[in-house]
Amino acid sequence: MTVIVGGGAAGFFAAINLAEAAPGESVILLEKTRNPLAKVRISGGGRCNTTHACFDPRELSTRYPRGGKALIGPLTRFGPRETIAWFEARGVRLKTESDGRMFPTTDSSQTIIDCLLRSAEKAGVRILEFTGLDSAKRRAGGGFTLKLSNSTTLECDHLVWAAGGCKAGPHPAAALGHTVVPPVPSLFTFHIESPWLRALSGLSVPDAAASIPGTPLKERGPILITHTGLSGPCILRLSAWGARTLHEKSYRFPLRIDWFPGQTPHQIQQSLQALRETHGARTLLRTAWNPLPARLWESLLAQAGIPADARWSTLSREQSQSLARTLSGTEFEVSGKSMNKEEFVTSGGIPLPEVDLKTMQSRIAPGLYFAGEALDIDGITGGYNFQAAWTTAWHVARSIASTTR
Repeated sequence: MTVIVGGGAAGFFAAINLAEAAPGESVILLEKTRNPLAKVRISGGGRCNTTHACFDPRELSTRYPRGGKALIGPLTRFGPRETIAWFEARGVRLKTESDGRMFPTTDSSQTIIDCLLRSAEKAGVRILEFTGLDSAKRRAGGGFTLKLSNSTTLECDHLVWAAGGCKAGPHPAAALGHTVVPPVPSLFTFHIESPWLRALSGLSVPDAAASIPGTPLKERGPILITHTGLSGPCILRLSAWGARTLHEKSYRFPLRIDWFPGQTPHQIQQSLQALRETHGARTLLRTAWNPLPARLWESLLAQAGIPADARWSTLSREQSQSLARTLSGTEFEVSGKSMNKEEFVTSGGIPLPEVDLKTMQSRIAPGLYFAGEALDIDGITGGYNFQAAWTTAWHVARSIASTTR
């Protein structure tokens, strides 16, 4: 018998693949709530960013702030191409968007949920809702005795920990000899107490760069201005790479935004000087020479101390320098965070040296396996965390199935 803890993407994928590969194996899936696959439902804005169209394992591994190099081998054996084929074999077609993200063609996460639930039922997986794992003890002859949250006990030969994120109380794996890297949030938005910025809520910039002074953290991409501060792919990637650093800073740190990435302040100033010579009679506000939204451009002019109705012919050298500095490095103070659209990704979990990454089996407690966010692996936004879940869960299933033949 195999017991899998955690009714999320990794837990279901491991259960289905194991039950299909080893029909005689009894597979029980524990879910402590009444809502299995809850994170799948809200992921990708309700569309489920299932994977990413990056088929080179080495390139794909660079999208994981933690655990990327260790994933190269597992991704070679089961990566996005295999994920696409797995879902298509079960009637779910995926589509690729311009940025490489892949979603079901229905644009609904319910499609993925229905597929997993249907596949689990067909494979004979037994799902126990409102049932969590309180503790696990190794049996003398192998396997485990489990104490469940409903005060019952269960015996099993194989135990799979696929419950990711933060867990209150002692981690069951710690009692079996493992260390646990304390989970901290990843993929979050930044709170910025700036009235002029918050007044621009809803505006987006297709290409900007964000950096955190005093650290090597820097990202480039789309930025979204929200009612609490800044979000968008650029900010989310920055939060992922800086998850532990920003946690240590209690989510209070300086942030610099370069609205014209790829151009130095000197180059920007040269462009401003050229406009002064060719558009002298026009106001700065009415000159569409940049990709910034008009309201943001007006606000940045104000931050540089330049009236919106100022004409290019009146722009002084000092004003030009001030504007160039503002455009290439507007500084904010971040005062907190919010999770991205209720999605919850964490950095932390079981250290990878304690796991055989060919099988996902514990090097410390034989018969214990890990999948998904239970491991100290996390990716940036874009379908990478789901791919890590599918990959590690598939390896768990393959490994356990090989022992039952």
